[in-house]
Amino acid sequence: MYPGYICNQKERDYMNKLISKITDSELEVMRVLWESEKELPISIIRKTLEARTDWEASTIKTLIRRLCKKGVVLATKKEVYYYKYLISEEEYTEYTTQSLIDKLYFGSAKKLVASLASNRKLNEDDIDELRALFKVGDDNVERND
Repeated sequence: MYPGYICNQKERDYMNKLISKITDSELEVMRVLWESEKELPISIIRKTLEARTDWEASTIKTLIRRLCKKGVVLATKKEVYYYKYLISEEEYTEYTTQSLIDKLYFGSAKKLVASLASNRKLNEDDIDELRALFKVGDDNVERND
């Protein structure tokens, strides 16, 4: 599997299963890899995470090992091991967003937006941005009105 490549529903289901198993701590490791957009040696991953967290080197190694075992990170042996993500940030975000909508709003994105609006979580700029997004999307949406 390669970032951004999903061929069929079986592969999509498999990818979603992998993503669902990423813990919050493992997500921090994934963010380092996504930010880089290239494979990284453990020394760079460790330095980056030590600057952001209070994790020991052994914790970081364990998280990377778990991500490799889960199939979301690839380890390649060169002069040292290099690590690359196999699940893109976009794929992760898409899955987790849909999972949240399914869990809390019974699959309705409209209910999510309504909840944000009614709880005053959206400011005027957010609302204007959403309006612009919906206008762009109007060209691609068939209406049954």
